[in-house]
Amino acid sequence: MSKCKNILLTAAVLAGPVYTMAQDTDKGYLTGSFETNNILYREDPKTGAFPGDDKFGSNNYLKLDYYRGKFSAGLQLEGYFPVLQDYPVELQKAKLTNYFVTWTDNDFSVTAGTFYDQFGSGLLFRSWEDRTLGMNNAVMGARFTYNFKNILALKAIWGMPRIGMDFSDTKVRGLDLSFAVSELFNWNDGPYFAIEGSVLSRYEAISTDLEDEGGKPNSEGYSGRINFEYNGFFLKGEYVDAGMKYYTNPDIGQGTEMYLKKRGNAQLIELGYNNHGLGVNLTARRLEWMKSQIVSSGTMATSTANLLNYVPAMCTQYTYLLTNFHPYTPQIGEPAYRNSGEMGGQLDVYYNFRRGTALGGKRGLKIHANFSTYYTLAEEGTAKPGNLLYRDLSVDIEKQFTKKFKALLLYSLQEQNTHYGVGTATRLQNIVVADMQYRFTPKFSTRLELQYLATHEDEKDWMAALLEVNFAPSWSIYVSDMFNHGSSKLHYYAAGVSYVKSRTRVSLSYGRNKDGYVCSGGVCRVISAYTGFNLQITTSF
Repeated sequence: MSKCKNILLTAAVLAGPVYTMAQDTDKGYLTGSFETNNILYREDPKTGAFPGDDKFGSNNYLKLDYYRGKFSAGLQLEGYFPVLQDYPVELQKAKLTNYFVTWTDNDFSVTAGTFYDQFGSGLLFRSWEDRTLGMNNAVMGARFTYNFKNILALKAIWGMPRIGMDFSDTKVRGLDLSFAVSELFNWNDGPYFAIEGSVLSRYEAISTDLEDEGGKPNSEGYSGRINFEYNGFFLKGEYVDAGMKYYTNPDIGQGTEMYLKKRGNAQLIELGYNNHGLGVNLTARRLEWMKSQIVSSGTMATSTANLLNYVPAMCTQYTYLLTNFHPYTPQIGEPAYRNSGEMGGQLDVYYNFRRGTALGGKRGLKIHANFSTYYTLAEEGTAKPGNLLYRDLSVDIEKQFTKKFKALLLYSLQEQNTHYGVGTATRLQNIVVADMQYRFTPKFSTRLELQYLATHEDEKDWMAALLEVNFAPSWSIYVSDMFNHGSSKLHYYAAGVSYVKSRTRVSLSYGRNKDGYVCSGGVCRVISAYTGFNLQITTSF
């Protein structure tokens, strides 16, 4: 554990002068955060977990931001000693990865260095950081924003997206505009209506073979959007032309071209209502050849962080152990699976029965239902549905029964294509969850989760339980177990403790973790089974 000690010592040394500087408001102020996530892996023949030579992994992030008036600057130092298992392998050693300076005036801002941003929903372009996924595609370059009386908002970017610990040779240039018609005509008590649009140019040097087949190093994409809101109603629409994409031809042979040339496009519609305790959101989306990468060749091309846009799964994002066994990942076009994309949508309905009503009772009642379904495109260039990709029907009810006792009941019926839409074979599973919380005193509470998954597929039925004991405001202890009683008869147990003091949180756990997925914001990464100790520390100042 000597590496872990070095990491913590370094953080303490850096945090000392930073905290002192943060107190001197006359010279501006400085904020920061430090996060370390460490796992000591153990061999576990029952699950097939063998860590190999690197039995220890450590991901570390130190972020500092300085503010003085309209000026701000920041940096981020990252260290991987080595990177945790199943994160992008290009994350190695320590490096100053992000740094920027920004001037923000009343109606404009200028940034030089690294920045994060997105156009519209992110289908055309998004740069963001998600440490859970090992994702950081910050752009190194320049960004300019301008706002004219909230009528016209302009954003211009130029730079090179990050992949791994360095910045790529790929160059992106973009312009995003938003024109608020309602602000122009002073619809103060009326609807909000805006017309928006974006353009993105991407440049990457291409191979001679692709150039011989008519490929171009430049690709231009466009996005047009509308945004309407009035008295709780909202309507959003987006059309994306993502530009030309080049894919390796899976049917390459004599007389055929090496590359497939496809034009990416997407359509998104959101319609909803939120008022008087009722929330309804209907979303429809069609994707075709929307795989947008930072680099298209080389060792980095297969990285899970090689993304230039954001295409999340638009369905219920679960957090319970058994509900997230087989999360949905959107099909954005993959010739190897004879899949050009997908179409589908979801309907989300919330209702809050107020106190004093027949169903609300003394303390109210919350009901949430979601139905989502997605299909392959039966024919390229059409909106004709093909094979089922994913379907989920879920209902959850939350009730505060007494001042001390609250419970949530969840049911989910999930059906998923097991081969990316090639063929019609699907996996069907029924999941029920009971999440119960009881507060004995203002400082002592418990939470119990009971879960069951029933299926005829894979490893058959599962059951899971989690017990959490909280001693506010500092201590929390938990134990959990997932048991596959349908096939392998394996227990996936875990136990942990956490301590919170001011802005610092320390947690230590040990357990057996099943292979599967880790998801954040509708984007997932695959993880393999592992058993071991996990130490996490986060602090901010």
